[in-house]
Amino acid sequence: MLNAESKLILPPVPADQADAAVAVWSEPLVIDTYLPGEPDRYPAFLDSRVYQGSSGRVFPLPFHERIAAEKSPHPWDAVHLENRWLRLVVLPQLGGRLHIAYDKSAEYDVFYRNNVIKPALVGLAGPWISGGIEFNWPQHHRPATFLPTDVSIEHEADGSVTVWCSDHDPFARMKGMHGIRLRPDSSLIEARVRLFNRSDETQTFLWWANVAAAVNDDYQSFFPTDVEYVADHAKRAVVSFPRVEGEYYGVDYPSRVDAEHPDADRLDWYRNIPVPTSYMVTETADAFFGGYDHGRRAGFVHWADRAISPGKKQWTWGDAPFGHAWDANLTDTDGPYVELMAGVYTDNQPDFSFLAPGETKAFSQYWYPITEIGPAQQATRDAALRLDLVDESVLRIGVVVTAVRTGLEIVVHGASPDRSLHDAEPGSPVVVDRELPPGVRLADLVVEVRHGGRLLVALRGSAVDRAEPRGEAPAPAVAPPAPAEVGTTEELFLIGQYLQQYRHATRSPEPYWEEALRRDPSDVRSNVALAAHRHSAARYDEARALLTTALQRQLAWAPNPADGEALFRLGLALRRLGRAPEASEAFAKAAWNAAWSGPASLALARLVGAADAARTEELLRTVLRHDAENLQARDLLVLALRALGRSDEAGRLLAETLALDPLDQWARHLAGESMTADAPTLLDIALEYASAGWDEEALEVLDRAESAAAATAPGQVNVGPLVGYHRASLLARSGRASEAREARARASRSDATHCLPSRLDDVAVLEEAARLDPRDGLARSLLGSWLYDRGRGGEAMEAWRSALDAGLDDSRAALVERNLGVASYNVLHDADLAARYYASARTRLPDDARLLFEADQLAERRGESPAARLATLEARPALVEERDDLSVVSARLLTAVGRHGEALRALASRRFQPWEGGEGEVLGAWDDASLAAARHALASGDPDTARSAVLAALTPPSTLGEARHTLATTAELHLALGDALAAHGDSEGARAAWRESSRATGDFAGMAAQPFTERSAAAILALARLGDARAAGEVLDRFEAYVDDLAAAPGEVDYFATSLPAMLLFHTDPQLLRDEEVARLRRVVAELRAALPAAVPDAS
Repeated sequence: MLNAESKLILPPVPADQADAAVAVWSEPLVIDTYLPGEPDRYPAFLDSRVYQGSSGRVFPLPFHERIAAEKSPHPWDAVHLENRWLRLVVLPQLGGRLHIAYDKSAEYDVFYRNNVIKPALVGLAGPWISGGIEFNWPQHHRPATFLPTDVSIEHEADGSVTVWCSDHDPFARMKGMHGIRLRPDSSLIEARVRLFNRSDETQTFLWWANVAAAVNDDYQSFFPTDVEYVADHAKRAVVSFPRVEGEYYGVDYPSRVDAEHPDADRLDWYRNIPVPTSYMVTETADAFFGGYDHGRRAGFVHWADRAISPGKKQWTWGDAPFGHAWDANLTDTDGPYVELMAGVYTDNQPDFSFLAPGETKAFSQYWYPITEIGPAQQATRDAALRLDLVDESVLRIGVVVTAVRTGLEIVVHGASPDRSLHDAEPGSPVVVDRELPPGVRLADLVVEVRHGGRLLVALRGSAVDRAEPRGEAPAPAVAPPAPAEVGTTEELFLIGQYLQQYRHATRSPEPYWEEALRRDPSDVRSNVALAAHRHSAARYDEARALLTTALQRQLAWAPNPADGEALFRLGLALRRLGRAPEASEAFAKAAWNAAWSGPASLALARLVGAADAARTEELLRTVLRHDAENLQARDLLVLALRALGRSDEAGRLLAETLALDPLDQWARHLAGESMTADAPTLLDIALEYASAGWDEEALEVLDRAESAAAATAPGQVNVGPLVGYHRASLLARSGRASEAREARARASRSDATHCLPSRLDDVAVLEEAARLDPRDGLARSLLGSWLYDRGRGGEAMEAWRSALDAGLDDSRAALVERNLGVASYNVLHDADLAARYYASARTRLPDDARLLFEADQLAERRGESPAARLATLEARPALVEERDDLSVVSARLLTAVGRHGEALRALASRRFQPWEGGEGEVLGAWDDASLAAARHALASGDPDTARSAVLAALTPPSTLGEARHTLATTAELHLALGDALAAHGDSEGARAAWRESSRATGDFAGMAAQPFTERSAAAILALARLGDARAAGEVLDRFEAYVDDLAAAPGEVDYFATSLPAMLLFHTDPQLLRDEEVARLRRVVAELRAALPAAVPDAS
């Protein structure tokens, strides 16, 4: 239910569950929601996009670019859990997030409760919401964070309940599931996680449970007491913790400390952090962390097995106007939050681990509420503990437990023996004071909390009262050298592996492996790694040749290698090339190696499949001996057992599988149970059947997929046409030629909006369709998009041209011509050809705003004048109005041609939606127009209007959707303000404004703090206006030296960039960008040299 203030009111427990130890029920929640708009219909070729420090590619997902400006009530599927202490709400349609966790005893939301669903353009594919817990995998943020999951409820014998959510990730089609478990006798919130690599390839992944916590000036994040250092993304910077010694994210924290703010250098208090900031623990011996609101005297602890869960992170937008603007973009009235993220198999972002073919990783994470005791100093799953000295002689002990503990024993060692018994339960902590003997220090004590003879938690006072000096800081990460500068072939292989593992956005691993092979053509590791890369791009012959070379070296001395990967990969390549007997030989030999026995035996079982069920059973038993939880082997074995007439045995195995994973969709189909409504997942299951020769079953699931595709969730890939092409291929394989032709023809005519292939099996059927039907333009256009995404730009262009030749309707032809325009610029480096393709596409679809925006980006790169570009936009005002980016471009162009008043009016009349990584675009246009207005007014003898224009820039309207970054300079604005005040005769006000301008030589640009930018000129001019010519000259000398250093450095993309908004659709040459920047800055320096003697207006 929802009241008028958009306050989310939870429904009561159903009457039939009122007495349940754990109540669980499904009941939709109507939540005021700002729904995402229709995703962009064009493929998002973001191959150079940097997102959270790794690749921001979204292919094959469509990209959202707009969120509804107004909210409306929307029903969301919800699963509710409740026990004596907690009330939880899971939203399966939003990535399975835990949206609400309410501490009933403290009447406190354990995690940030967002009373509206208000996405901002923060997610990998666009929309992202704050609040609760988001489960991020296989990369950050969860690619499917705004997509639905399947859901199932598990009841356990002890009364515990788990709400399972599962999906197949959009990129590698791995299966991820998490279950929120609530026990009848516990305040623990457990996330049970199962990650299954259902692909043939070794995949990389990370897992971060992203907890949002509502914050204020009283909120403190807490980490283990032994944490001395924290690191930024990719460990590019390392700083001391909790007190920062030096700068972090461009902020000089020690300088912020004064008598009124003695702790302003501490990163554990939200109120101290003025800029968007991440930090991740570098090392700790402990397994907990959390957050605590001192005002509410409530918070939470996270605990997970330290052996696999080293990740402990805080992120904040920052407690300053810039961050507050982002908070407002994500909620209506619920205020700011921080993210307290818990990583498993990862300790940084990006930091990826490996998941082998067929491998399952299963683990749990735990959270529980704490009250009264303050931030925990030690915690386990059972209890949290804190020690404080009230004065020198009184020890205060605070204990929170996660279950009823009658007769809880607290033991204090180190003074005279002290034991006491207490009754505790969740919501009722124990807080006791103990008098200490004279001379006993906190560091001398050890406190243990026990129950029933079992130690729940213990803490040494020396861990709290740390006397030893801080250890040496871990070294920050460094960028790898260029391939030619790497010393050994082993290092070349490892650097390439690292780049691939971490999904680096702007450095390819291939040059490192190619350099290794230039030095040693038979190097096994680099041949195998490069073959895997070629295989992923469907370059199977090249992969086979590389693997053959590797095996010649590997088997030169002994026929039985220690590592079977090369043989396994050779089998994969041969299978794709249609050479099944040779593939079988390679798989069989790969299975000699334990590490590859499971994947190789499963691959061999698929090749044998339905043709020989007995042999298939033997192979699958081998797989299950190595990994009893391999879902594909279990499900395929059910088919083999049924084919052998052993239905009862198959039934028992199937029941065991569904107990293991109730959302294994293949098992559900085998059991005759309802299946997912997600068409891409259904297509995956159909291909599971087809891979082993069970074609009729595959066709039946394809029918389900076709029906589901008609109701594809917004933001999901439309696999409808792909389903048709797969059906045609299976029918042809079954000898049903006429039905295959009909299916292929239907597929070629189907609606392909938001359809993009991602599986190698998709590529195979598209190639088959293109080969069999020269008139099938759709198959060729889809194939071209996949080829382009995989770095095969020239072949992509050939496919797109042949698609146009085959005949397409205007909508599809315009899309293909747009793609050809992108490739002409990025692959052929022919901007004129690109412009012709865009012109043709716009002729076909003249009312397409996206095409207009991209064509304008191209026009800018071609050097078209601002006046000409503006004329093109002004010819289509309705299209400009459709898009934020076009509106910003239009405003900048208006300012450039002297129509700054129109620019300001256009910007002020629109509510903008910024995107993470693109901050500053709207505000920059506002500043430029305001400065132009101020300068024009001043030149016209109207200082009052000039002053008003600058003040409007310094206090921009909230409708711009963003506020100024704390580190962003206002030197130009304050210089102009001082000039206006001086012209008005306000000498004192002018000097105050110039002084403010002179303080800001640095700037925040390109999503990073910079020592100098073009705007630094204003600070130098301000010094001159203040009469301090010497200081102005010194700063100018430093500015010029900075430009010289910049010119001497090679132009390259920052290896550690976390976001590069300029590197999106059209590629840019980093050296060209650097040269242009240097040229601009040299002009600024030269102008300053000439202007300084005359830079002092009369302010008397």
